[in-house]
Amino acid sequence: MMNVPMTVGSLLERAEMYFPKKQIVSRTLSGIHRLTYKEIGERTRRLAGALEKLGVEKGDRVGTFAWNHHRHLEVYFAAPGMGSILHTINIRLASEHISYIVNHAEDKVLLVDEDLLPIIEKCKDQLETVEAYIIMTDKEELPETTLEPVYSYEELLEEADPDFEFVKDLDENEPAGMCYTSATTGKPKGVVYSHRGIVLHSFAFGLADTVALSERDVVMPVVPMFHANAWGMPFAATWFGSTQVLPGPSFTPKLLAELIEEEHVTLTAGVPTIWLGLLNELESGSYATSSLRSIICGGSAAPRGMIKTFETKYNIPFLHAYGMTETTPLASVSRLKSYQTGLDEEEILDIRSKQGLIVPGLEMKVMGVDGEVEWNGEEMGEIILRGPWIADEYYKDERSVEAFRDGWLYTGDVATVDEEGIIKLVDRTKDLIKSGGEWISSVDLENALMAHEAVFEASIVAVPHEEWQERPVACVVLKEPYKDTVGKQELIDFIAPQFAKWWLPDDIVFMDEIPKTSVGKFLKRALREQLKDHLVQKSL
Repeated sequence: MMNVPMTVGSLLERAEMYFPKKQIVSRTLSGIHRLTYKEIGERTRRLAGALEKLGVEKGDRVGTFAWNHHRHLEVYFAAPGMGSILHTINIRLASEHISYIVNHAEDKVLLVDEDLLPIIEKCKDQLETVEAYIIMTDKEELPETTLEPVYSYEELLEEADPDFEFVKDLDENEPAGMCYTSATTGKPKGVVYSHRGIVLHSFAFGLADTVALSERDVVMPVVPMFHANAWGMPFAATWFGSTQVLPGPSFTPKLLAELIEEEHVTLTAGVPTIWLGLLNELESGSYATSSLRSIICGGSAAPRGMIKTFETKYNIPFLHAYGMTETTPLASVSRLKSYQTGLDEEEILDIRSKQGLIVPGLEMKVMGVDGEVEWNGEEMGEIILRGPWIADEYYKDERSVEAFRDGWLYTGDVATVDEEGIIKLVDRTKDLIKSGGEWISSVDLENALMAHEAVFEASIVAVPHEEWQERPVACVVLKEPYKDTVGKQELIDFIAPQFAKWWLPDDIVFMDEIPKTSVGKFLKRALREQLKDHLVQKSL
């Protein structure tokens, strides 16, 4: 067979050649922009040429600090296309983490959205390797900033060569991009993606039994482009020629609902908190959502009740997926096998609410204390993975030794696997609750609570207990109409039939909001700190 390298630049080249009329719908601070793949291709080539003039060379890191919009998409292909490395930076991290990852990655250039300048200005004195800042704005004049030297994105493009040629002699195993984990504990960990890994991951996105992304789709990645490359959707969607809808800065559930209706979005992706917000908006307004063929949900386990409402009330198929920054990130998708379509509604919902089958191309084991666990849907173990788009180490980080062993990634995610090979996430290893020597799954309790019509969000954490070691406590946010009518006992009674008595939470704490990580997951470390004070006050 021919040894032809798989490179990120070739993904855009295909879109330029075969889908020049297809559109990117991009929302920025000034409104909606519509550009064709032909225009995006030319702008991307100009950007690559401009970066080269600024001194960016093969292997240099190009950092982005930006929302989901067309300029960010252009950097996705310009940096790898010229042989440098795309580094997407999480805009919601603390200043010390932002400066740490910019320095650790050794970013040479930073491309920054206008409205995010204050965040970078706050830590600019700690940035040791950045030689230039490029400001992405719709305005003709650059905004005032303390950053230097600064350049206008659009002015650089105007002066650059529209026929810049992407590098052709790249080794497909060379780095194309990098992301850092969201750091719920310790410093963020860097993950480097190869050209080959990104291309193979994009293939996986188009498989009929995974996401089935195709040219016919109108794709709206709500998951941020600074988080695990928006789950790889911009790469795959560009390669396949899909229309892309990029929701831009500070979007709201209302804005997402409007974009779905106005742009006839067929496929969208995000974490459960996004879809809880959208569901609330759909319940309170009137929107046409019939174009949606699927919502992709990942990042953490989706509430069973939410899945049921989307599928039965709004007729929107709900695809539960699993992955992590280290897996590029698509690792599993929950779809029914052909002979399972005749199951009753509750059995189908059971499957939908799990994380599904491992994606073709990857291998999985589930490891317990005494080795691989039996696939019986009951025994718990840690998921370990390997495959061509799974990282094999963290970037310059000694924590690689713990996470990568014997050619496998130890994910830290605890799961059961049933006889069909379907994965069900039980918890993170650090969030499992051990009570009296037995394990309790916080995820199962959370999903049960969120099935109650009054519950908007629920998170379960362990608190120390003198007799039982740990006990579960529920943190609950009620929907507005129920805040004065629903109490703790009603919620306990609601979930009691589903669990052994010793699984039930010792207490329910009502909150106005549950703290979340920078990518929308429940921040259980912060909850545990809050509950220490709560329990002390209660005992007094």
